[in-house]
Amino acid sequence: MDTSATSTTAGSGEVTIKGTERSIMHSSTGNREFNIFVSKPQEEPPPSGYPVIYLLDANSVFGTMVEAVRLQSRRPEKSGVVPAIIVGIGYRTNGPFSSERYYDFTLPVAATELPERPDGSPWPAHGGAENFLKFIEEDLKPEIGNRYKIDHDSQTLFGHSLGGLFALYVLYTNPYAFKNYIAGSPSLHWNKNWFHEEEGTFLSRLKQGDGDISIMLGVGEQEGTHKSGMNENARELATRLSIIESGMNVQFKEFEEEGHLSVLPPLINRALRFALHRNVPGGE
Repeated sequence: MDTSATSTTAGSGEVTIKGTERSIMHSSTGNREFNIFVSKPQEEPPPSGYPVIYLLDANSVFGTMVEAVRLQSRRPEKSGVVPAIIVGIGYRTNGPFSSERYYDFTLPVAATELPERPDGSPWPAHGGAENFLKFIEEDLKPEIGNRYKIDHDSQTLFGHSLGGLFALYVLYTNPYAFKNYIAGSPSLHWNKNWFHEEEGTFLSRLKQGDGDISIMLGVGEQEGTHKSGMNENARELATRLSIIESGMNVQFKEFEEEGHLSVLPPLINRALRFALHRNVPGGE
């Protein structure tokens, strides 16, 4: 007798995350296509609207962040996390990452200045950060604002690795685009010289705006041995940003015993409190 068969239940199928949806968006410039994932809280929005977190590399961490918010926002007075809309920007791929991210998250740089790829092969197309930011500001944000009641003064950009590099690029070029910036394991070695060269212009942009900005740079302790100098670069930038007298709140966190990918869950937990605690009644 064959006893290896397993029982099934009528109506079984793929597991989905409640309160989420996915759609395809095309950029108005650059002829780009993106998979947009959105999670909307079940709770009614507060009078000011929902805070919003824009999440890069959504194919890899959208579910992680959505579930973290869903669970922790049940007791915001304890967790520091309130219900929030999560907008994940991803690609048409079944894997956690797409090579298209190299184009969207990086600045133009001469091939001779690029870091060597571990397998020795050429890097994918890169240098499209300006167009990607235009997509977020001119296409995606207006769409989200039309569909949901959001708090325009509580918007966060979360990126990791090359996404962390892009988050810092946005900070430097359009600092008041977001209230909070989370740059996890930022690949600053891709465009390190650019940040030094743009610092004066960045300071001018800060003086032209009004309001506070919060920046968190997080890295895994085990990344400290990477030849790119990832931890050192992030710590150095955090130090430079923290001495700017402009009302910026800057935090640097090195997560014990975590590597480049394993750092993501603790980074997300810390990022949620960092970005959303001001929305908790009585929080600041």
